[in-house]
Amino acid sequence: MFPALSGAAIRQTFLDFYAQRGHQVLPSASLVPEDPTVLLTIAGMLPFKPIFLGHRDPEYPRVTTAQKCVRTNDIENVGRTARHHTFFEMLGNFSFGDYFKKEAIVWAWELVTEVFGLPPERLVVSVFHEDEEAFALWRDEVGIPAHRIQRLGEADNFWAAGPTGPCGPCSEIYYDFKPELGDERIDLEDDSRFLEIYNLVFMELNRDSEGRLMPLAKQNIDTGLGLERLAQVLQGVPNNYETDLIFPIIQTAAGIAGLNYAKADPEQQISLKVIGDHARAVMHLIADGVLPSNVDRGYVLRRLIRRMVRHGRLLGIGEPFTIPVVETAIQLAEAAYPQVRERETLIKTELQREEEQFLKTLERGERLLLDLFAAVESSPGNGGSPKQISGADAFKLFDTYGFPLELTQEIAQERGFSVDLEGFEQEMEKQRQRARAAHQTIDLTAQGSLDELADFLSQTEFLGYSQSSARGVVEALLVEGKSVPQVEAGQAVQIVLDRTPFYAESGGQIGDRGYLSGDGLLVRVEDVQKQGDLFVHFGRVERGILRVGDPVQAQIDLACRRRAQAHHTATHLLQAALKKIVDPSISQAGSLVAFDRLRFDFTLSRPVTPAELEQVENLVNTWIAEAHAAQVAIMPLTEAKAKGAVAMFGEKYGAEVRVIDFPGVSMELCGGTHVNNTAEIGLFKIIAETGVAAGIRRIEAVAGPAVLEYLNERDKVVRELSAHFKAKPQELPERVAALQAELKAAQKELEEVRSQLALLQAERLLSAAAAVGDLKILVAELGSTPAEALKTAAEHLLHKLGQGAVVLGSVPEAGKVSLVAAFSPAVQQLGLKAGSFIGEIAKLTGGGGGGRPNLAQAGGKQPEKLAEALQAAQERLQAELIAAAGRSS
Repeated sequence: MFPALSGAAIRQTFLDFYAQRGHQVLPSASLVPEDPTVLLTIAGMLPFKPIFLGHRDPEYPRVTTAQKCVRTNDIENVGRTARHHTFFEMLGNFSFGDYFKKEAIVWAWELVTEVFGLPPERLVVSVFHEDEEAFALWRDEVGIPAHRIQRLGEADNFWAAGPTGPCGPCSEIYYDFKPELGDERIDLEDDSRFLEIYNLVFMELNRDSEGRLMPLAKQNIDTGLGLERLAQVLQGVPNNYETDLIFPIIQTAAGIAGLNYAKADPEQQISLKVIGDHARAVMHLIADGVLPSNVDRGYVLRRLIRRMVRHGRLLGIGEPFTIPVVETAIQLAEAAYPQVRERETLIKTELQREEEQFLKTLERGERLLLDLFAAVESSPGNGGSPKQISGADAFKLFDTYGFPLELTQEIAQERGFSVDLEGFEQEMEKQRQRARAAHQTIDLTAQGSLDELADFLSQTEFLGYSQSSARGVVEALLVEGKSVPQVEAGQAVQIVLDRTPFYAESGGQIGDRGYLSGDGLLVRVEDVQKQGDLFVHFGRVERGILRVGDPVQAQIDLACRRRAQAHHTATHLLQAALKKIVDPSISQAGSLVAFDRLRFDFTLSRPVTPAELEQVENLVNTWIAEAHAAQVAIMPLTEAKAKGAVAMFGEKYGAEVRVIDFPGVSMELCGGTHVNNTAEIGLFKIIAETGVAAGIRRIEAVAGPAVLEYLNERDKVVRELSAHFKAKPQELPERVAALQAELKAAQKELEEVRSQLALLQAERLLSAAAAVGDLKILVAELGSTPAEALKTAAEHLLHKLGQGAVVLGSVPEAGKVSLVAAFSPAVQQLGLKAGSFIGEIAKLTGGGGGGRPNLAQAGGKQPEKLAEALQAAQERLQAELIAAAGRSS
């Protein structure tokens, strides 16, 4: 029999096999593909698609990979079939014009039979019915009997990248689970008997726009072996889920649900499989930079998390549970994909937030759905007709309560209901029509919002890259969000011009300030925002009357613009320096470019060290001093990326982009305003580095004139401190350190006094201890005793009692409850654990906690419920000790 290899061993064995045959082992590409035609990496060949299409030259003639993939087109089958997944790994070997059919076929057979040890008599292969060369290779070179080589049509065994372009026949290797049925009726569509494990694509043709097939100049090989599928075969389990790649995750979920997977009913097993599958997908998606949202790949992630949570609810798990589940997934994956451990905090933070938010939505939506089910079932006309949730009700759940349509469908299906999808779409279209109707009869001088005006105004022409002043015409005026024909002095107003030199806030850069002027008119502009294609100037009329249709002279505040330009260019230099000194994988996660400072958020799983910050600051200032000239160009997005221009992750770009290039230093896609030469910045100073979210760091800095303002402010603070402490500036750190040491010593003395006071209070409680057989229990409240002193008192009291249990509570500060439990060995031997016991008691005060079986602490946030919680602790301790003693006698 073949060896029962682990999933990790299968992966490594595959890669080693092809590495020994001259293949370059490449790491898995991200699940976020470069290919704009797909949301996620859905196949092992996707990272090499530009090579196959002839858009890029290969770096190596032959490569091998273990590629992460995510597909959700068959998501409803996950857990219900033996091998449908959202996340899976595809092992592949690829040749770019190097070797072809013979080597691919011979090596594939050698790998599965001689290395993985699959019996040849349990394997069947398929070929494209016109591919005589592949048929002959399998029969004559490999030695497979002709009747075990199945000829299949184009639908099954012909691969194409699209309607035109590279394509070619396929050949597949299938494992036979039921060889006892014989070879007379081999039906490869019988997936209960046959499992496809290895697919070989022979990319040898090109299909033109008229459908004609012509030989490719270079013949390529693209293969895929499903890791989970081969693991099922080699580990002798009935489905992919029970392999060591997924089953430990399932066991973790089952443990939380209090279930034994083997004894669970079929629906419970399906839910456990869904959780096991989705945990892997969620983990890898977040690790690769995808965050939950309502669009694109972010929505795919959100949907997977929500399905996990809902299936947890179906298993009876009422509390958040995904963190321990994904921890098991991380443990299984980190050896092959270390980034999942590196980004563990980010993964868990995003997962926890989504889970908590969705639990609220789920609870509300499920209640409403139950009401709908009951209403349908009790309706007089229901009779024997199929039970259905109306489109209007499904739309209300979606539109008003945020309950996803696919969840409504899933829950309805589980209860024997259908959903009127056509009716849902009709309701959705009604909403679209209502939105459109609001724009059809708008008078530009009527009381209409900017949203309503947008359809009737032309795109604002931006002149600010080359002009600081320009003539424009007032196209719309709004006061408090309503359209008006004119505005008088003293009024705040929003102004839309047909053309403007004012930069509107975008890309992190705030809007320009300045003035609009005309005949007897002066308007101060404080901010400019974008609304679609319109630039909206927020200001106040200081003199005169401003009317719709008036021509005005628009003048930006050049001093403010120069400050913004200095900070924006400094942000680009900062990102380049961080990539060079700290980590080349750093990417932007947000920014602010203001007149007085800049803020740059970036992906990094650790703080930037002081030494690194100093190096980054020095490098930016070096680039400033080197006086690098800016080169600004408009070019196709593909050309910009090919040149190495940095794009912000998640940002949407058009076919043509603006590239800001400081040659040899930084090249980014950016629509903001910048200095013409780095020397214009003058100076750059980092003022703070902090963490703002899991896996996200933030640097705040100043550049240009703002540096002098920052240094002057710091100098003022230092002079005031020097005067206060009567010390020279260089002596201040030592003086502050001495004061901190004194304060720490005083705090320590205070804690010791509090502990002694707690012990004195505790001594008086000993007489109140209650006897339960040979044991003594003491439950009491100790006023405002701090948590650490409460713990000391509990340990002291237990020592005095001997064998027994002590539970103490206090309110150390407003809105905070502290609880502690100390159990002796005799109590623990009866099955009581301090950690789990005090955790349950803490829930009564709106909190939680736990710890060791002998000593544990917990907390809460409802002091008014402390007395009730301690009373419950007293009653539970007595009842559980009596029951435990009875069981042991």
